[in-house]
Amino acid sequence: MAAMSRYQTLALQTEKLISDGLLRAGDRLPSVRQACRIHDVSPVTVLQAYYLLEGRGLIEARPKSGYFVRARLGQALPEPEMTRPQGQSTALDVSDFIFEILESVKNPAVVPFGSSFASPELYPLDKLGRCLAAAARHLDPRATVTDLPPGNEELRRQIALRYLSRGANVSPQEIVVTSGAMEGLNLCLQAVTRPGDLVAIESPTFYANLQAIERLGLKVIEIPTHPREGISLAALEDALRQHPIKACLCMLNFSNPITGSLSDARKAELVALLARYQVPLIEDDVYAELYFGDQAPAHAKAEDRHGLVLHVSSFSKSLAPGYRIGWVAGGRFTQKIQRLKLTTSLATTVPVQIALAEYLKHGGYDNHLRRLRRTFSLQEIAMVGAVERHFPAGTRLARPSGGYFLWVELPPGVDTLALHRLALDQGISIAPGPIFSAKREYGHCLRLNYGHPWTPATEKAIAVLGQIIGSLLPHQGH
Repeated sequence: MAAMSRYQTLALQTEKLISDGLLRAGDRLPSVRQACRIHDVSPVTVLQAYYLLEGRGLIEARPKSGYFVRARLGQALPEPEMTRPQGQSTALDVSDFIFEILESVKNPAVVPFGSSFASPELYPLDKLGRCLAAAARHLDPRATVTDLPPGNEELRRQIALRYLSRGANVSPQEIVVTSGAMEGLNLCLQAVTRPGDLVAIESPTFYANLQAIERLGLKVIEIPTHPREGISLAALEDALRQHPIKACLCMLNFSNPITGSLSDARKAELVALLARYQVPLIEDDVYAELYFGDQAPAHAKAEDRHGLVLHVSSFSKSLAPGYRIGWVAGGRFTQKIQRLKLTTSLATTVPVQIALAEYLKHGGYDNHLRRLRRTFSLQEIAMVGAVERHFPAGTRLARPSGGYFLWVELPPGVDTLALHRLALDQGISIAPGPIFSAKREYGHCLRLNYGHPWTPATEKAIAVLGQIIGSLLPHQGH
């Protein structure tokens, strides 16, 4: 697994202490000698870290006294307010627009702020590859039949154990293995809706969910969402009273793109609310393992007493990008999902299922997750600091508590579709806000990906973005 250099790691650890308020303006940092002893690094590493922090305006050198935390020149950027999507139900026409934007982020030479994927260097692909090779060598021919949906028995048992560790009692018999979370979401939508039905979604929402809903001939009603607290339960209840909603599709932990999370107590309220209206909840939970704090967030599935929560997740974000292994815990709809899986893609690749089951048993998954969370947490601090330094006054951003995305609201009048085109000319991709809305709203918002190693080139790319944004501000005549 590739990692940041030791001086970058030390710098980001120190930046986090400053960000968390443990180190305050005027506090003296450890001397070079003390820092060497504390962190078991060389003097050169400590000096490089301090130079980096000094360049970012976080610390300052005082002659014959050492390094001190600087008084911040400006306030931390405010967070965006609750979203207010316009209008009522919407028939979708977004796929061509989204594909056009996504095509632009495939170029490996482009800085991937617009990507939906973290760096593959952060995952144990070598160890997974060895597990896959062993699974292929020792494959029992009967597995080609026994591992048809619902999927490999040991893999489903391992997934059920992870549910149990998070307070959800899910039987392996309720789990259907899928070819990634997107297949799982498609199967869930097919299981609980018919063409023309109305689905409640967060606003903004992940563009691939919009595409799936469009493909199935469904309509959406967009529900206001807070960048920290998640979907508005009051607005959702109003919508349930007024409209014949047949399903609710939500990302309740570190939602993509706005990054908000429902508290565990409000997840329970959401499940109870939907149960009163007998509306199924499709819980898209692919980022739940990527929390930054000490406590893992709960699944809404843990509150399910009526079989109405269809919980969807995968290993693509947390362990095995490209392996396309996801699953659904389908509640009362499990049998229907299993049959839909059989009639659409038949089965998910058997050796890959076996390899992941073996890794989950013996591969050190939790150790990997701890490293991955720490890396994302440090890279989030680095990107937030860079945005605060380089983006213009009037910028707002939501500080995530997990995942690897940052939702940024730019000053009114900045067009992020124009920003997308101008940034690409400079070799930088972004994800403009309109791709996350059924009505192409959020024209002055963007999503940034911090799931790639932080480097001087990354910092420079944020600075370039800030310059382009400045050129688009209306008062400058653009």
